[in-house]
Amino acid sequence: MKNNIYKFVFFLLISSSMMANVSLPNIFSDNMVLQRNSEVKIWGWANPKEEIKLVSSWNNQEYKTVANNQAKWELTIKTPEAGGPFTISIKGYNEVVLKNILIGEVWLCSGQSNMEMSASWGIDNGEEEAKNATNPNIRFFTVPKLTAENPQHNLLGNWVESTPETMKYFSAVGYFFAKRLREDLKNVPIGLISSNWGGTPAEIWMSSEVVNNDPVLLENAKKLNEQEYGPRQPGRAYNAMIYPLIGFKIAGTLWYQGESNVGSLVYDKTLGALITSWRKEWKDDFPFYYVQIAPFKTGSNNFSNVTVRDSQRKLLKEVSKTGMVVISDISDTIDIHPKNKKSVGIRLANLALAETYKINSNLVNGPLFKSIKTDKNKVTVSFDYGDGLYFKDKKSNQFEVAGADGIFYPAKASIKNNEVILTSKKVASPAKVRFAWGNTTQSDLFNKANLPASCFTTEF
Repeated sequence: MKNNIYKFVFFLLISSSMMANVSLPNIFSDNMVLQRNSEVKIWGWANPKEEIKLVSSWNNQEYKTVANNQAKWELTIKTPEAGGPFTISIKGYNEVVLKNILIGEVWLCSGQSNMEMSASWGIDNGEEEAKNATNPNIRFFTVPKLTAENPQHNLLGNWVESTPETMKYFSAVGYFFAKRLREDLKNVPIGLISSNWGGTPAEIWMSSEVVNNDPVLLENAKKLNEQEYGPRQPGRAYNAMIYPLIGFKIAGTLWYQGESNVGSLVYDKTLGALITSWRKEWKDDFPFYYVQIAPFKTGSNNFSNVTVRDSQRKLLKEVSKTGMVVISDISDTIDIHPKNKKSVGIRLANLALAETYKINSNLVNGPLFKSIKTDKNKVTVSFDYGDGLYFKDKKSNQFEVAGADGIFYPAKASIKNNEVILTSKKVASPAKVRFAWGNTTQSDLFNKANLPASCFTTEF
């Protein structure tokens, strides 16, 4: 009998000891990158009322807090200029020491398969790129594919250094983005969090409340049919793959998604709602840079793909601190997974270097439709980022004009003073213009940076 009592007491002691252990979400692990020159939130769990002490090795400063009655604690610590490696010690009844931490720039890479696509998928020159991918100053955190009906507080995964083995299975767009950033940011470490899932619509990447509370988004979400590649219900990936990351300080987000929303007429509102909701959750108006999907033959509708691309263009003026790279010139109209991921990553990085870091003064955007001016039978089209406009094959057959009746006819196009002049014998009084308006049409209009113009229509 006595032995059983001793065993029971011993069990209680062990249990209480285990319950008391300080623990952290997996996003805080050895090898992680924390955002430089910031106030960074670190959180975890412990016994209610347990005192938590955190010491950061870069300044040996001690931070203290007490776990609340939900067994959760959080601290906000200051990070220095880029550097490392450092350690962070977190002590309650036990001690957790995080090692090999770098301070630098952290970017979240999200979307569907074109963001997920890695060197192992057979990207251009992938094997050679992987061989040369050893770089301890680039770190990866891969979020596994998970779904949940309710928001989760942790997820599997850990931070790893870039090596031929780890890079081979990480987002290629993300890797090339980081590699290009390092060229201009010099010795600043880059941390990438990859959270993506091929074949998924944007609706699953934001909370179901955001979708359900917006009649336009809800109506559109109801049209999403079940398919074998992944979830289609609003919120399912967000709950498991984004929510646990909220609060982890990031420099910004890279997004490559839209193929699974082809057919939508409201993609700009959908993605706009996602961006706004993420920023609200993070309490941070971080930059959001995305890739315009590539021209691709989609179903029987000649305009379902181009409509989404035009929605992505329109979003730039609807939501602040956004940027878009156009990739029609490096796409493959019969392959929904273009193999040239290096150029995509570099274009995103050039955008960030210009807009976020303010250290790239080069032209980093392709021409974007600005306005039209009509004069009798002539239309003059103006562009933002239109310096040095030229047609790839000296002339263009991709412009169309329409009168008030909305019926479009091919237009003769010429370039004068970085504007495009259009006329059509079939349209006496043009009122509308569209360009590269087809699912598989690859833009033939470029600027002096050799970046292609986005498709557009003035019809809507």
